[in-house]
Amino acid sequence: MASSSKAKLTEEEEDEEEEVEHFDDFTLASSWERFISEIEATCRQWLADGPKNLLEKGAVHLDSSNNLYKVKSELKNAAKIYSMEYYFGINNKGKIADWNCTLHDLQLCFGVQEFLVISPQSASGVVLDAPEASKLLSAVAIALSNCSSLWPAFVPVHDPSRKAFIGIQNMGTIFTRRFEADHIGSQVPIKFMHLEGLYELFVSKFAYSTPDHSMHIFKVHLVMKLTYRTLPNDDDDDDIQEAENENAESEVMPGSDNRNRKHWDDDCPWSEWYSAEDPVKGFDLVAIWSEKVVESSLEMAEMENASPHDAEKWILTPNLTQNLDSSKGERIGFASQLQLLVNALDTSFEAQFMEDFVSVENPGSDNLKSSMVIPPPTVLDRVLKDLFHEGLKFPDFAKDEHRSSQAIKGAPVESLFAQFCLHSLWFGNCNIRAIAVLWIEFVREIRWCWEESQPLPKMPANGSIDLSTCLINQKLQMLAICIDKKRELNEEFEDCLGSNDDAFAHMEDDIPVGEKSTSFHGQSQGFDGKRDSPLTTKGLNESKTVISKFTTNPQDVDSADKSPSDSIRRGSAGPVGSMKLLKSSQSLHAPFTQNAPLMTEDMHEERLRAVEAFGDSFNFSAQLERETLSSDMSAFKAANPDAVFEDFIRWHSPGDWEDDGSEANDLSENLTEGMKDDWPPRGRLSKRMSGNGNLWRKIWNDAPTLPTYEQKPLLDPSREGEKILHYLETVRPHQLLEQMVCTAFRASADTLNHTKFGSLKEMTTKMDQLYLTMASTLRPLQGNVLSGNSETIEDLRRLCVIFEHVEKLLTLAASLHRKFIQAPRISEAIFSDYYNFYLPTMGMGSADIDVQKEFDMKLQLRLKERHVASNMFTPPTANQSWRKVLSMGNLLNGHEPILREIIFSMRDRPGDSHYAVGSSPRSYQQEIETYRMYICGTSNDLRVALSVTSYD
Repeated sequence: MASSSKAKLTEEEEDEEEEVEHFDDFTLASSWERFISEIEATCRQWLADGPKNLLEKGAVHLDSSNNLYKVKSELKNAAKIYSMEYYFGINNKGKIADWNCTLHDLQLCFGVQEFLVISPQSASGVVLDAPEASKLLSAVAIALSNCSSLWPAFVPVHDPSRKAFIGIQNMGTIFTRRFEADHIGSQVPIKFMHLEGLYELFVSKFAYSTPDHSMHIFKVHLVMKLTYRTLPNDDDDDDIQEAENENAESEVMPGSDNRNRKHWDDDCPWSEWYSAEDPVKGFDLVAIWSEKVVESSLEMAEMENASPHDAEKWILTPNLTQNLDSSKGERIGFASQLQLLVNALDTSFEAQFMEDFVSVENPGSDNLKSSMVIPPPTVLDRVLKDLFHEGLKFPDFAKDEHRSSQAIKGAPVESLFAQFCLHSLWFGNCNIRAIAVLWIEFVREIRWCWEESQPLPKMPANGSIDLSTCLINQKLQMLAICIDKKRELNEEFEDCLGSNDDAFAHMEDDIPVGEKSTSFHGQSQGFDGKRDSPLTTKGLNESKTVISKFTTNPQDVDSADKSPSDSIRRGSAGPVGSMKLLKSSQSLHAPFTQNAPLMTEDMHEERLRAVEAFGDSFNFSAQLERETLSSDMSAFKAANPDAVFEDFIRWHSPGDWEDDGSEANDLSENLTEGMKDDWPPRGRLSKRMSGNGNLWRKIWNDAPTLPTYEQKPLLDPSREGEKILHYLETVRPHQLLEQMVCTAFRASADTLNHTKFGSLKEMTTKMDQLYLTMASTLRPLQGNVLSGNSETIEDLRRLCVIFEHVEKLLTLAASLHRKFIQAPRISEAIFSDYYNFYLPTMGMGSADIDVQKEFDMKLQLRLKERHVASNMFTPPTANQSWRKVLSMGNLLNGHEPILREIIFSMRDRPGDSHYAVGSSPRSYQQEIETYRMYICGTSNDLRVALSVTSYD
């Protein structure tokens, strides 16, 4: 036993020797003191650095505030790790009572500027043990006192949902402020629902007893802020309304609009295609009362009945939808459908014909069928009915059209092909199979119109072909004209069969040269009655132009030569000034001529390629125009029986008739300088017209003498119509989709351009930029050089993103405009602020947008604008207010505030209160805030933050 005890003693001595070697003198510093020292060292470093150096060292800016930054340091005490954060600002000049919306929660609750927050690094981030919280706060207070810092320090306590804090601030050697905040999440006492009860709660913190509330007069300073929110569309109302509709009779009672509840954008131009979610969910209205002094609870009761219109300030905040900033593919609009159409264009290179995408014999059709759905026949019939059977519409394509719209080679928005493209965007989710089915049926309907000679809807049959549009639209324009010509020929043919009189024989009688009937109007009437091809207004105007070009006296048109030797004229539009025929010296008459045949862009290109292949040959050009030239020559011969080839050149191509000694013949000058005295004129044909084998002379010799109404029409409607239908039925898929993409972008933009958004300059500029961007991006589609996996496809997808951004902004502009049409300054200010907020995201897709940053705008209203904001708070219905049992007062059109914030404060001078001491320094003779209580609550919860200044 003795040996064992000795062994133990030896071991203990060895342990003591080791401890001596590693000696820690706990008499100098305990773990608690080291923790305080570490806090002090950190605070001294932050004090020495100052705000500017802290910013350079990586201080974090808080998104909730424009002027608040944070630095963080980790501290260890025993086994626990704490986080200490220092919040500071650069310019701390504002007052907390100004209700600055960017204040931190603790700044608003306790009226502090810069402060410390120390909390454990745990899941909750709060101290759940009261002794630990007091000990932690004491350590921070000692550290701040050692470094002579006046920063307030806070420790979060209790459950995180309570947002409870305790804090302390050393205000020098005399005063100390203590802070405490807590929250009631449910079952708020009725007394604290009203201002009178809240006032008594504050007074109870410094009154010695309850009877003092009424016995003494306390001058309590008060500022109040009430927040109102417009009611959203209540889903419960919709459910109740649907139930009422189900029980209602089939007939709608007069004045009842329950069945057709109007959506906010029903009168917007895009409502025909989709219904957009209102980007403005509602508004928050903040009414702020200026500081006032309250001396009794009765004054608080009167203030609770005051109207919000008595408040000093009204501040309006719009509540926007979340998907306005980032849709994440959830937003449905033109942009989303255009994206699908671009995908269909990318797929269109996989087949040679549109039928291949729906044919069962196509090897790749199985994959298409499994991934792409075709709408049912009822949907197809409804689309075709809207396109073809809703009555004839011949809109004015140039009406309200953007000035840059024609730079995009598409089709006007009201035209048949543009309407087809817009329907395609929403047909079967715009997949290639659905487009193929719709296109095939679309062409069948067009063929039916052709075969039945029915007018083509949404396509005017009068006028020229607009070569600035896409080729399919040109083809449809020409087909509409061909149908009109065909129908007129059929009607004339039926009239001929059903008529037994000899009416046309009278119109066909020859007209002597000298008769009065050679006047322009008389000839035009006779010509209209007997023409083979209908004479358009344009043709008459062209003839008038020809006449006026050679007329020196307006009365010369009706003064034809009456010489008996004149031959018989037919199809004359009247004499051309004083011009006479070279051989017979009779007046030269201008004939009625047929209009030049209409041609589409591909026909012009075909002729141009032919000219380039055969060289720049004058005769070859004449060969291409042979039919038109021969028709003009025949009509000229009929109107001027004694004419020679030189006479036709002098009328048709004056530049090819040269006077002796001059290269260019000014015809009007010849008419006024002695043409009658020197006859026949000394001149000759130009070199190209006088050459051997000249094609013009050959055509002249072969041309028969026929007036226009006896000639074959230059435009064969049957032949041209069948060619157009053949093109539509055999068009390559990628060629069709290229034209559809251009037209769909143009038509979608033109539709949105009709939106009324007031005088928002940013929106007007953005629409102008959109058209220019579309014109440049879509230009490669006009050359038919696009191939699969081309970079142009990616450019088109980026264009869809840009289109989506503009569409969002336009929807917001329209919503704001209609809500503030009587106060345009409000809509302009909100939109301008949001535009600047949204502008950095314009170049990014929806997935790249930072959704954490929210739009938060505060707009102070003018007095004359308050009634507009007040009208948005319509009185709540019984269904919307059934939950309201208790009222908080200060109602705005029946709406109680959703949030009430009040700051009570009590101020004293140290020499006039119980804080007074015999030797108070002069620096503390100024008024100090002894008690301050911040109250934030609704009818369901209440939060109270109290700060008390005491004399130490």
